[in-house]
Amino acid sequence: MSNQYSIGTLGTPWCADEKQAWYQQQQIQRSYQENVISRVEELHGVCEVEEYGVLAYEAGTYRLFALKNKHFNPQHPTILVTGGVHGYETSGVMGALKFAEHYLEQYSSQYNFIILPCISPWGFETINRWNPEAIDPNRSFYANSPANESRLAMEYIAAYEGDIIAHIDLHETTDTDNSEFRPALAARDGKVNHNWNIPDGFYLVGHTQKPEPEFQKRIIDEVKKVTHIADADENGQLIGVDLEQFGVINYDGTKLGLCMGMTDAPFVTTTEVYPDSQNTTSEECNDGQVASILGVIAFLSNRN
Repeated sequence: MSNQYSIGTLGTPWCADEKQAWYQQQQIQRSYQENVISRVEELHGVCEVEEYGVLAYEAGTYRLFALKNKHFNPQHPTILVTGGVHGYETSGVMGALKFAEHYLEQYSSQYNFIILPCISPWGFETINRWNPEAIDPNRSFYANSPANESRLAMEYIAAYEGDIIAHIDLHETTDTDNSEFRPALAARDGKVNHNWNIPDGFYLVGHTQKPEPEFQKRIIDEVKKVTHIADADENGQLIGVDLEQFGVINYDGTKLGLCMGMTDAPFVTTTEVYPDSQNTTSEECNDGQVASILGVIAFLSNRN
């Protein structure tokens, strides 16, 4: 660890005191009510809005919402869209909402949709990767999850009776991954920090157990119409992982407890965009997330 994090002792995992000290440093920086719930409420005429749980934290209570197309058709496959698993990754939340506002009705004659636009609202308000207990929800999608954000989402999806054919989880990779979140992670776990090269552009993380390269390629083809795709680094990698194809790497989403691994859907992926790039804008990042969902639809439609 080249620079010791401000909390904890080098090489020693955090205990309760360090986690509490970390929590006390976090500050509310934007409003979940104003930025997310207000838009969800405006969608009542467009789709079904369901409250699937409430998170109760010292900072307050956070209602969790799912958006579904009206008139569920059991003959149609379902596309699951998740955003805000890491609350600081803004375009995932905004992209999910933008898709619901502009496209959900258009494609509801072919597919059922479930959209969880902001799984980690406290993380959204504090622009944070973890929840208040210093737990990463996107490493916590497994049985008896220690993260309530992950547990409530899994319980809601497990109770769903439709056939989920595809799941796309919307994320970002930002400069704060290296300046804050990776150093904090290393300090929390008592490990040495190794920053990674942050890719400049959009890329996908497929699932090693079901990589579906043509599915990933169709999404990349759709996204590159609206924003640039990240090139591999000098080692042929993105974030330290070997490239599978242009703009695509693979993780074992199930083994790692990632959100994309929480269903049996055959077609799954995680998006990543780089909002700090000099070559893009926040709106273009949002549009890239929307385009990725449209790529899922295009692939499934061509497959039928």
